Amino acid sequence: MDCVGTASCREVLGQEPVNMERLELLRNVCEDASLKNVTYSGISRFVLDRIFVSDKYKILFCQTPKVGNTQWKKVLIVLNGAFSSIKKIPESLVHDHEKNHLPRLSSYRKPEVKKRLNSYFKFLIVRDPFDRLISAFKDKFLQNPRFEPWYKHEIAPAIIQRYRKNHTEVRGLQFEDFVRYLGDPNHRWLDVQFGDHIIHWATYVELCAPCEIKYDVIGHHETLRNDAPYILKKAGVDHLISYPPIPPGITEYNRTKVKQYFLGLSKRDIRRLYTRFQGDFKLFGYSKPSFLLV
Repeated sequence: MDCVGTASCREVLGQEPVNMERLELLRNVCEDASLKNVTYSGISRFVLDRIFVSDKYKILFCQTPKVGNTQWKKVLIVLNGAFSSIKKIPESLVHDHEKNHLPRLSSYRKPEVKKRLNSYFKFLIVRDPFDRLISAFKDKFLQNPRFEPWYKHEIAPAIIQRYRKNHTEVRGLQFEDFVRYLGDPNHRWLDVQFGDHIIHWATYVELCAPCEIKYDVIGHHETLRNDAPYILKKAGVDHLISYPPIPPGITEYNRTKVKQYFLGLSKRDIRRLYTRFQGDFKLFGYSKPSFLLV
């Protein structure tokens, strides 16, 4: 990777061994036959729907919601020529897939899909799995900044009806209800009903098929300040665009927050949740949250 010897350049180069280590871990875990049931998903239409394409620069980006994906979409929208800079992109357009000039890999014919998977630069971003679930719960069921009423009025009641132990309780969806749903081995019964809305809490394995698709870079939300410029450099577009500024502290893992959210949940529910997301923890080097299980 060509780079001039500046301080920022050395930081970018410093991510090379980090990424190599992440990819080696991914390969080793993928090869572990005892984990196949939590690491393999197949390259389905659901996966191809998650992958955004820049044909101009031969880039594939797999969307994993709640890890800064909105900003990466903006980067690709600019690279695809729809806008001259990130600042000019209306927020309402970013997630409007009819108008944002971000084709999904699923929109191509099978031979074209295969060609792009084999030859394009491919990357995804991950985050501590439980931290991400807390973010999804807060964003969709508590704050809902994008005014998506179906989370509160359709999805939440369905989860409450099936998983709340005390049906006389009239509070809205609680994190405990959410965890029971996600940890249920039969969660797919509701997943089908919810459709693509499940992308906000589906596993990375289900979203991006990391054992079937050979990604070039795995970025971590926690180290995005270093990973973002490295990804742009590896993709060969760092001279064209920069990742938007990252507010201080926003990507840091907060163990206290995680512990607080899981406080009072049964160990059985937490273990079932970990079993579901075990592949994500192991594939991407996140420590098992033993502090929640003791």
